[in-house]
Amino acid sequence: MTGEPTIAHRSNPPLWRRSQPWAGASALTTEMLLNEIRGKAVMFTGHSLGGAIATLAALHYLCISSSSSPWSPAAPVLCVTFGSPLLGNEALSRAILRERWGGNFCHVVSQHDVVPRLLFCPPDAVPAHIIVGMQLDQWPARTRHTGAVNTVTTRMADTDKNALQQLIQTHMAAVAMEQKLATPETTGGSPYRPFGTYVLCSPEGAACVDNATAAAQMLYATFASRSSPGAESPEAAHSCYGELVLKMPQHLLLKRCLRVDDTRATPNYDDGVSLALEASGIDATVRAHAMEASTARQWLKTSKRAGRRPSLNCACLATQLGRITPLRAQIEWYKAVFDAEMGYYDAFKQRRSPRKYSKVNLNRMKLGQFWDGVLTKLDAGQLPHDFHRRAKWVNAARFYQLLVEPLDIADYHHQGLHRTSGSYMTHGRERRYELFDRWWQEKACTGAGGDITSSMLAASASSRRRSKYAGLTQDPCFWARVEEAREETESARGERDVAELAMKLEELQEFERYSRELVANKEVSVDVLAPQSSYTLWVEEWNQLKLRDEVRTLLLQF
Repeated sequence: MTGEPTIAHRSNPPLWRRSQPWAGASALTTEMLLNEIRGKAVMFTGHSLGGAIATLAALHYLCISSSSSPWSPAAPVLCVTFGSPLLGNEALSRAILRERWGGNFCHVVSQHDVVPRLLFCPPDAVPAHIIVGMQLDQWPARTRHTGAVNTVTTRMADTDKNALQQLIQTHMAAVAMEQKLATPETTGGSPYRPFGTYVLCSPEGAACVDNATAAAQMLYATFASRSSPGAESPEAAHSCYGELVLKMPQHLLLKRCLRVDDTRATPNYDDGVSLALEASGIDATVRAHAMEASTARQWLKTSKRAGRRPSLNCACLATQLGRITPLRAQIEWYKAVFDAEMGYYDAFKQRRSPRKYSKVNLNRMKLGQFWDGVLTKLDAGQLPHDFHRRAKWVNAARFYQLLVEPLDIADYHHQGLHRTSGSYMTHGRERRYELFDRWWQEKACTGAGGDITSSMLAASASSRRRSKYAGLTQDPCFWARVEEAREETESARGERDVAELAMKLEELQEFERYSRELVANKEVSVDVLAPQSSYTLWVEEWNQLKLRDEVRTLLLQF
């Protein structure tokens, strides 16, 4: 596995313009490389171990591109590997799906090549001299000299290659039978799993699969269906990609004749599966391939159904989201009732109007259960991998958060948990709100939770000016900050230590600047400015504290 990665790039024209291979790319700094290819479409490619290196380089480039501009279009990157070994475990495969990078990777694998399948075996199952021998066998002839190299290659020649193929086939069968790659690996098993699109090549053509489970199963099925074991050496099978690539256009242009019943006017889905199996080297008409063909056919159909399941789950959740809309509407009505007096935060905290409170509290818990169920499905991989980036769900989660989290804060402080358990933002906040913050931040919006920093102030100041107050306060943790400011103000009143007092006054001034920015930009709801709201009461308490002589003296120093 001694292939070498190659990088090609192009600018806007539609045809790929391959540059001179950068064999010495490792000598270039990352900054120089990025400056060279910035704004251009990039292709990474390599054979064998070079394919794995090309994949790592492509992943690195995608990570840098996405972190520098998270909401710009995806980087035009394509990574094509030939006979590359597996790279990464199930966690990496899921991360690539989550980032929607699966389509950026295309792995070309020949039917009898052991290298792309070798890492399905446990790390200690394959003797080291076999791997080294396969590497040295691909070296140029002039570099093969007597001595240690000749000894290793001789040992490789004496190795029972059929036993190696049987070893790989045995371990691949165990992985293929799992059906779900999300199950934990067995003790001693290999953690490596495929990702991206796999092009399974044979002398009969090529078939593509883009599902990780189907890729693992088809890698096994095509390898197990070889008609004459031992007829092709591992080295020859690993070095045949040039010939396969040259023949691939011929297979695409050749009009193939399906062996279907003449009574059917047009080919159906089963005929398409038969064609894919034949192109990948599994011929159902050959008796020796019958078992592999039947199993592979079932795997492909199961994979197609499994691929639809996340979308079906998402559609069911969308229906449930519509059913819980009246629960949100009732909370909005409750908010409107108290907007002019004290705001729905303080009304809920003080349990005003017990009957209304009971109904709103029940709705609050039902909505929380719904969103917790959504996150449970998302964690279990039962929803589309880009679910958390779909505008419908990001916006719905944000609206729920802005409407309901103030009630959670009110309940937390009503029960006195801020005194026994600690601050709401560090000890009482539900995980769902932290995830919703992350979703919204990825959408390049402001208003996430966390500590007040200069970056938050800058983001708030640069927000688009509103003509009227927001329907919901845009900082979901605003009321938790108000509660902390009130406690800090009360503590500052009795503080006698000058240094401690100065520190508390500085924090209060910082919150004053932050809250004034929100109010000035109308990023708060009208209930924040209600006559009896906690925020209005804090402003009065803060203004009274600032009138004290010692406080006035310290404030002048800031």
